[in-house]
Amino acid sequence: MSDTSAIAVRDLSKTYVVPEREAGLGAALKSLFHRQTREVKAVQNITFDLAPGEIVGFLGPNGAGKTTTLKMLSGLLYPTSGDVSVLGHTPFKREKAYLSQITLVMGQRNQLIWDIPVADSFERNRAVYRLSRSDYQDILQELTDLLDLEELLPRPVRNLSLGERMKCEIAVALLHRPRVLFLDEPTIGLDVTMQRRIRTFIGEYNRRYGATVLLTSHYMADVEALCKRIIVIHHGQLLFDGQLAELIHRFSPHKTIVVDLDTENPDLSAYGEIITAEGSRITLRVPKADTASVTARILSDLPVVDLTVEDPSIEEVIEQVFAT
Repeated sequence: MSDTSAIAVRDLSKTYVVPEREAGLGAALKSLFHRQTREVKAVQNITFDLAPGEIVGFLGPNGAGKTTTLKMLSGLLYPTSGDVSVLGHTPFKREKAYLSQITLVMGQRNQLIWDIPVADSFERNRAVYRLSRSDYQDILQELTDLLDLEELLPRPVRNLSLGERMKCEIAVALLHRPRVLFLDEPTIGLDVTMQRRIRTFIGEYNRRYGATVLLTSHYMADVEALCKRIIVIHHGQLLFDGQLAELIHRFSPHKTIVVDLDTENPDLSAYGEIITAEGSRITLRVPKADTASVTARILSDLPVVDLTVEDPSIEEVIEQVFAT
């Protein structure tokens, strides 16, 4: 384990033993005496480190093992094998000194109490973490300003919209100023405007407090806005750990050329795969190795008004990673 890492994971695995049986009464009776089980390997021998203050995207399809990993890192699950250190602590020991420095935000889980005002849920967390009144007031005011919570605090949680509730869920999870944030789909279900506000807030919290953030999200805009580095897992195994730009370079076999021509409805099929054709604007997909030569041919052969060469979107790249 590295002494300089905020999070250090070595050969981490989690295997569940689950019962299984055929349908029907006979099979049910048989299972009472001879239960059959199978092993489900949710996470398999993953290894990575996060430096203090780093924001890292943790990506994978549903069932890849992302949430299981976050639960092990936060101490909610005991690993089957491997070693984990977060801020020098072993998470599953659930020491008070550890729990007071981390937070886990899950986009589909509530920690606010449904029928009471938001401010009362905040006050409960102040008592749980034994925050002094002055420290609590300082951080509450700061979070209120950053997330625009003033009008939400007196309202019962049940009366909040999803976006309003998620702002409050994130705020209540940060009242104790944690040094490590495990964020599992914090913007799920939110509209584009609210997603942007939550992203901006996470980035600002990281800058102010130097917090280490491990973020899962299906919204690639979250990842592109916040994370220079990403970790990709699939079927519980680590597929990639590196810079976002490196992922695009390694797993994208093509580039996109967008051409504006001084002519209507041209046929550019000889230059590459046509993705879209809108009047005089044509979007082509070409092999990465051929980009320079295709670009030169287009400029030489056609009346080009404008031409741009782009990398594919992060969504396309991630799909390519999972297809490998």
